[in-house]
Amino acid sequence: MQASIDKLTSDAPSASLAESHAYCRTLAKRAAKNFYVSFLTLPTAHYQAMCALYAFMRICDDIGDDTTVSLSQRKIALQEWRDAVIVALEGGPATHLSLPALYDAVERFQIPREYLFAAIDGVEMDLGTVEFATFEELSHYCYHVAGVVGLCCIHIWGFHDDRAPAAAIECGLALQLTNIVRDIKEDAQMDRVYLPQEDLEQFDYSLADIQQQRRDERFRALMQFQVSRAREYYTAGRRLYDYLEPVGQPILDAMLRIYGGLLDEIEHRDYDIFSRRARVSTSRKLAIAGSAVLRHQWRRLTQR
Repeated sequence: MQASIDKLTSDAPSASLAESHAYCRTLAKRAAKNFYVSFLTLPTAHYQAMCALYAFMRICDDIGDDTTVSLSQRKIALQEWRDAVIVALEGGPATHLSLPALYDAVERFQIPREYLFAAIDGVEMDLGTVEFATFEELSHYCYHVAGVVGLCCIHIWGFHDDRAPAAAIECGLALQLTNIVRDIKEDAQMDRVYLPQEDLEQFDYSLADIQQQRRDERFRALMQFQVSRAREYYTAGRRLYDYLEPVGQPILDAMLRIYGGLLDEIEHRDYDIFSRRARVSTSRKLAIAGSAVLRHQWRRLTQR
Protein backbone atom coordinates (compact mmCIF):
# COMPACT_ATOMS: atom_id res chain seq x y z
CA MET A 1 0.00 0.00 0.00
CA GLN A 2 1.01 3.62 -0.32
CA ALA A 3 3.03 5.53 2.25
CA SER A 4 0.04 7.04 4.03
CA ILE A 5 -1.32 3.63 5.06
CA ASP A 6 1.99 1.88 5.70
CA LYS A 7 1.50 2.02 9.48
CA LEU A 8 -1.89 0.37 9.62
CA THR A 9 -0.69 -2.34 11.99
CA SER A 10 2.74 -1.15 13.12
CA ASP A 11 3.81 1.22 15.90
CA ALA A 12 0.59 3.25 16.08
CA PRO A 13 -0.65 1.78 19.40
CA SER A 14 2.35 3.31 21.17
CA ALA A 15 1.99 6.72 19.54
CA SER A 16 1.03 9.70 21.65
CA LEU A 17 -1.66 12.18 20.67
CA ALA A 18 1.07 14.73 19.94
CA GLU A 19 2.77 12.29 17.57
CA SER A 20 -0.53 11.59 15.87
CA HIS A 21 -1.20 15.31 15.41
CA ALA A 22 2.31 15.72 13.99
CA TYR A 23 1.71 12.89 11.51
CA CYS A 24 -1.61 14.39 10.33
CA ARG A 25 -0.10 17.88 10.12
CA THR A 26 2.80 16.63 7.99
CA LEU A 27 0.46 14.68 5.69
CA ALA A 28 -1.89 17.63 5.27
CA LYS A 29 0.95 20.05 4.62
CA ARG A 30 2.42 17.75 1.99
CA ALA A 31 -0.73 16.63 0.22
CA ALA A 32 -3.53 19.15 0.81
CA LYS A 33 -2.29 21.63 -1.76
CA ASN A 34 -5.56 23.57 -2.11
CA PHE A 35 -6.76 23.19 1.47
CA TYR A 36 -3.79 23.39 3.81
CA VAL A 37 -3.22 27.13 3.46
CA SER A 38 -6.83 27.77 4.47
CA PHE A 39 -6.30 25.63 7.60
CA LEU A 40 -3.80 28.25 8.80
CA THR A 41 -6.68 30.68 9.45
CA LEU A 42 -7.86 28.51 12.37
CA PRO A 43 -7.00 28.40 16.09
CA THR A 44 -4.79 25.48 17.13
CA ALA A 45 -7.45 22.96 18.21
CA HIS A 46 -9.54 23.53 15.09
CA TYR A 47 -6.43 23.43 12.89
CA GLN A 48 -5.40 20.09 14.39
CA ALA A 49 -8.88 18.68 13.86
CA MET A 50 -8.91 19.77 10.21
CA CYS A 51 -5.51 18.12 9.68
CA ALA A 52 -6.84 14.91 11.27
CA LEU A 53 -9.94 15.01 9.07
CA TYR A 54 -7.84 15.62 5.99
CA ALA A 55 -5.50 12.74 6.91
CA PHE A 56 -8.49 10.41 7.27
CA MET A 57 -9.81 11.41 3.84
CA ARG A 58 -6.35 11.19 2.25
CA ILE A 59 -5.86 7.67 3.57
CA CYS A 60 -9.28 6.62 2.26
CA ASP A 61 -8.45 8.01 -1.18
CA ASP A 62 -4.97 6.48 -1.25
CA ILE A 63 -6.38 3.03 -0.55
CA GLY A 64 -8.98 3.41 -3.29
CA ASP A 65 -6.50 4.83 -5.82
CA ASP A 66 -3.67 2.34 -5.23
CA THR A 67 -3.34 0.85 -8.71
CA THR A 68 -0.38 -1.29 -7.63
CA VAL A 69 -2.86 -3.79 -6.17
CA SER A 70 -6.04 -5.39 -7.50
CA LEU A 71 -9.57 -4.08 -6.97
CA SER A 72 -10.33 -6.97 -4.64
CA GLN A 73 -7.28 -6.11 -2.53
CA ARG A 74 -8.36 -2.49 -2.36
CA LYS A 75 -11.82 -3.53 -1.21
CA ILE A 76 -10.26 -5.66 1.52
CA ALA A 77 -7.97 -2.79 2.53
CA LEU A 78 -10.91 -0.38 2.74
CA GLN A 79 -12.78 -2.81 4.97
CA GLU A 80 -9.71 -3.19 7.17
CA TRP A 81 -9.46 0.60 7.37
CA ARG A 82 -13.16 0.91 8.22
CA ASP A 83 -12.74 -1.69 10.98
CA ALA A 84 -9.67 0.12 12.34
CA VAL A 85 -11.58 3.43 12.45
CA ILE A 86 -14.55 1.81 14.21
CA VAL A 87 -12.30 0.32 16.90
CA ALA A 88 -10.40 3.59 17.41
CA LEU A 89 -13.56 5.70 17.66
CA GLU A 90 -14.93 3.32 20.26
CA GLY A 91 -11.87 4.00 22.38
CA GLY A 92 -10.00 0.86 21.38
CA PRO A 93 -6.38 0.58 20.23
CA ALA A 94 -5.35 2.80 17.33
CA THR A 95 -3.74 0.70 14.61
CA HIS A 96 -2.80 3.67 12.44
CA LEU A 97 -0.77 6.70 13.43
CA SER A 98 -3.54 9.09 12.31
CA LEU A 99 -6.27 7.57 14.47
CA PRO A 100 -5.55 9.12 17.89
CA ALA A 101 -5.86 12.57 16.31
CA LEU A 102 -9.06 11.56 14.51
CA TYR A 103 -10.55 10.22 17.76
CA ASP A 104 -9.62 13.48 19.50
CA ALA A 105 -11.28 15.55 16.76
CA VAL A 106 -14.47 13.47 16.77
CA GLU A 107 -14.78 13.64 20.54
CA ARG A 108 -13.79 17.29 20.91
CA PHE A 109 -16.09 18.60 18.20
CA GLN A 110 -18.82 15.94 18.32
CA ILE A 111 -18.47 14.95 14.67
CA PRO A 112 -21.16 12.36 13.83
CA ARG A 113 -19.30 9.15 13.04
CA GLU A 114 -21.67 8.17 10.26
CA TYR A 115 -20.22 10.97 8.13
CA LEU A 116 -16.80 9.30 8.24
CA PHE A 117 -18.18 5.94 7.20
CA ALA A 118 -20.23 7.55 4.43
CA ALA A 119 -16.93 8.93 3.09
CA ILE A 120 -15.49 5.41 2.99
CA ASP A 121 -18.64 4.34 1.12
CA GLY A 122 -17.86 7.07 -1.40
CA VAL A 123 -14.36 5.73 -2.01
CA GLU A 124 -15.85 2.27 -2.59
CA MET A 125 -18.03 3.82 -5.31
CA ASP A 126 -14.82 4.75 -7.14
CA LEU A 127 -13.56 1.17 -7.37
CA GLY A 128 -13.74 -0.14 -10.90
CA THR A 129 -15.21 1.68 -13.88
CA VAL A 130 -17.03 4.86 -12.84
CA GLU A 131 -19.81 6.49 -14.83
CA PHE A 132 -23.06 8.29 -14.05
CA ALA A 133 -26.14 8.47 -16.23
CA THR A 134 -27.57 11.63 -14.69
CA PHE A 135 -26.56 14.60 -12.57
CA GLU A 136 -28.79 13.23 -9.83
CA GLU A 137 -26.64 10.09 -9.69
CA LEU A 138 -23.49 12.21 -9.66
CA SER A 139 -24.89 14.33 -6.82
CA HIS A 140 -25.46 11.19 -4.76
CA TYR A 141 -21.82 10.24 -5.27
CA CYS A 142 -20.64 13.79 -4.47
CA TYR A 143 -22.53 13.72 -1.19
CA HIS A 144 -20.43 10.76 -0.07
CA VAL A 145 -17.04 12.09 -1.17
CA ALA A 146 -17.53 15.81 -0.51
CA GLY A 147 -20.86 16.64 1.14
CA VAL A 148 -20.09 14.61 4.24
CA VAL A 149 -16.69 16.31 4.46
CA GLY A 150 -18.49 19.64 4.56
CA LEU A 151 -20.73 18.30 7.32
CA CYS A 152 -17.67 17.23 9.32
CA CYS A 153 -16.10 20.65 8.78
CA ILE A 154 -19.03 22.63 10.15
CA HIS A 155 -18.92 20.59 13.35
CA ILE A 156 -15.26 21.57 13.74
CA TRP A 157 -15.89 25.20 12.87
CA GLY A 158 -19.17 25.51 14.79
CA PHE A 159 -22.57 26.64 13.48
CA HIS A 160 -25.68 28.21 14.94
CA ASP A 161 -28.30 27.80 12.24
CA ASP A 162 -30.24 24.70 11.21
CA ARG A 163 -29.72 25.67 7.57
CA ALA A 164 -25.96 25.12 7.88
CA PRO A 165 -25.90 21.38 7.00
CA ALA A 166 -27.70 21.85 3.69
CA ALA A 167 -25.41 24.76 2.80
CA ALA A 168 -22.35 22.69 3.75
CA ILE A 169 -23.46 19.95 1.36
CA GLU A 170 -23.81 22.56 -1.41
CA CYS A 171 -20.29 23.81 -0.70
CA GLY A 172 -18.98 20.28 -0.90
CA LEU A 173 -20.75 19.77 -4.21
CA ALA A 174 -19.27 22.99 -5.59
CA LEU A 175 -15.74 21.90 -4.68
CA GLN A 176 -16.23 18.38 -6.03
CA LEU A 177 -17.64 19.64 -9.33
CA THR A 178 -14.50 21.77 -9.61
CA ASN A 179 -12.35 18.70 -9.02
CA ILE A 180 -14.26 16.83 -11.70
CA VAL A 181 -13.70 19.53 -14.32
CA ARG A 182 -10.02 19.92 -13.42
CA ASP A 183 -9.30 16.17 -13.43
CA ILE A 184 -11.17 15.00 -16.53
CA LYS A 185 -7.98 13.81 -18.26
CA GLU A 186 -6.51 11.97 -15.25
CA ASP A 187 -9.85 10.38 -14.31
CA ALA A 188 -10.43 9.06 -17.84
CA GLN A 189 -7.04 7.37 -17.69
CA MET A 190 -8.36 5.42 -14.66
CA ASP A 191 -11.67 4.52 -16.41
CA ARG A 192 -13.52 7.12 -14.39
CA VAL A 193 -15.93 9.49 -16.15
CA TYR A 194 -17.69 11.74 -13.69
CA LEU A 195 -19.39 13.94 -16.28
CA PRO A 196 -22.98 12.66 -16.46
CA GLN A 197 -23.80 10.75 -19.62
CA GLU A 198 -26.78 13.02 -20.16
CA ASP A 199 -24.40 16.01 -20.32
CA LEU A 200 -22.09 14.28 -22.79
CA GLU A 201 -25.04 13.44 -25.00
CA GLN A 202 -26.38 16.97 -24.79
CA PHE A 203 -23.13 18.32 -26.25
CA ASP A 204 -22.46 15.36 -28.57
CA TYR A 205 -19.20 14.56 -26.78
CA SER A 206 -17.96 11.10 -25.74
CA LEU A 207 -15.44 9.18 -23.68
CA ALA A 208 -13.50 8.55 -26.88
CA ASP A 209 -13.31 12.32 -27.41
CA ILE A 210 -11.94 12.73 -23.87
CA GLN A 211 -9.38 9.99 -24.39
CA GLN A 212 -8.27 11.61 -27.64
CA GLN A 213 -8.21 14.99 -25.88
CA ARG A 214 -10.40 16.74 -28.43
CA ARG A 215 -10.74 20.37 -27.35
CA ASP A 216 -13.18 21.61 -29.95
CA GLU A 217 -16.30 23.74 -29.79
CA ARG A 218 -18.33 20.83 -28.44
CA PHE A 219 -15.88 20.45 -25.59
CA ARG A 220 -15.82 24.18 -24.85
CA ALA A 221 -19.60 24.26 -24.70
CA LEU A 222 -19.60 21.23 -22.40
CA MET A 223 -17.01 22.86 -20.12
CA GLN A 224 -18.88 26.16 -20.05
CA PHE A 225 -21.94 24.25 -18.89
CA GLN A 226 -20.00 22.38 -16.18
CA VAL A 227 -18.26 25.51 -14.89
CA SER A 228 -21.52 27.45 -14.85
CA ARG A 229 -23.22 24.72 -12.83
CA ALA A 230 -20.34 24.58 -10.37
CA ARG A 231 -20.54 28.36 -9.90
CA GLU A 232 -24.25 28.06 -9.10
CA TYR A 233 -23.36 25.79 -6.19
CA TYR A 234 -20.63 28.19 -5.03
CA THR A 235 -23.25 30.92 -4.96
CA ALA A 236 -25.69 28.73 -3.03
CA GLY A 237 -23.00 27.49 -0.66
CA ARG A 238 -21.74 30.94 0.28
CA ARG A 239 -24.81 31.41 2.46
CA LEU A 240 -23.08 29.02 4.86
CA TYR A 241 -20.81 31.90 5.94
CA ASP A 242 -23.59 33.54 7.93
CA TYR A 243 -24.56 30.28 9.60
CA LEU A 244 -21.08 29.60 11.01
CA GLU A 245 -19.48 30.63 14.26
CA PRO A 246 -16.83 33.34 13.72
CA VAL A 247 -13.92 30.86 13.90
CA GLY A 248 -15.12 29.07 10.76
CA GLN A 249 -15.90 32.05 8.58
CA PRO A 250 -12.37 32.89 7.34
CA ILE A 251 -11.55 29.28 6.37
CA LEU A 252 -14.80 28.91 4.42
CA ASP A 253 -14.12 32.18 2.62
CA ALA A 254 -10.57 31.06 1.79
CA MET A 255 -11.60 27.59 0.61
CA LEU A 256 -14.31 28.87 -1.72
CA ARG A 257 -12.06 31.56 -3.19
CA ILE A 258 -9.11 29.21 -3.70
CA TYR A 259 -11.22 26.55 -5.38
CA GLY A 260 -13.16 29.17 -7.31
CA GLY A 261 -9.75 30.33 -8.53
CA LEU A 262 -9.31 26.96 -10.22
CA LEU A 263 -12.43 27.61 -12.28
CA ASP A 264 -11.08 31.06 -13.16
CA GLU A 265 -7.83 29.47 -14.32
CA ILE A 266 -9.63 26.86 -16.41
CA GLU A 267 -11.69 29.57 -18.11
CA HIS A 268 -8.59 31.73 -18.63
CA ARG A 269 -6.93 28.84 -20.43
CA ASP A 270 -9.93 28.42 -22.73
CA TYR A 271 -10.83 25.15 -21.00
CA ASP A 272 -7.51 23.47 -21.78
CA ILE A 273 -7.48 20.84 -19.06
CA PHE A 274 -5.46 18.43 -21.20
CA SER A 275 -2.02 20.03 -21.55
CA ARG A 276 -1.50 20.67 -17.83
CA ARG A 277 -3.46 20.59 -14.60
CA ALA A 278 -5.06 23.85 -13.46
CA ARG A 279 -3.66 25.18 -10.22
CA VAL A 280 -3.62 28.27 -8.00
CA SER A 281 -0.11 29.37 -7.05
CA THR A 282 1.03 29.07 -3.44
CA SER A 283 1.57 32.82 -3.24
CA ARG A 284 -1.96 33.42 -4.47
CA LYS A 285 -3.38 30.93 -1.93
CA LEU A 286 -1.48 32.63 0.89
CA ALA A 287 -2.80 36.00 -0.25
CA ILE A 288 -6.36 34.66 -0.32
CA ALA A 289 -6.03 33.13 3.16
CA GLY A 290 -4.56 36.33 4.57
CA SER A 291 -7.21 38.51 3.01
CA ALA A 292 -9.94 36.15 4.27
CA VAL A 293 -8.79 36.73 7.85
CA LEU A 294 -8.58 40.50 7.32
CA ARG A 295 -11.98 40.64 5.62
CA HIS A 296 -13.49 38.68 8.49
CA GLN A 297 -11.93 40.94 11.12
CA TRP A 298 -13.08 44.05 9.28
CA ARG A 299 -16.61 42.70 8.96
CA ARG A 300 -16.77 41.98 12.70
CA LEU A 301 -15.49 45.46 13.52
CA THR A 302 -18.01 47.19 11.27
CA GLN A 303 -20.89 45.12 12.69
CA ARG A 304 -20.23 46.11 16.30
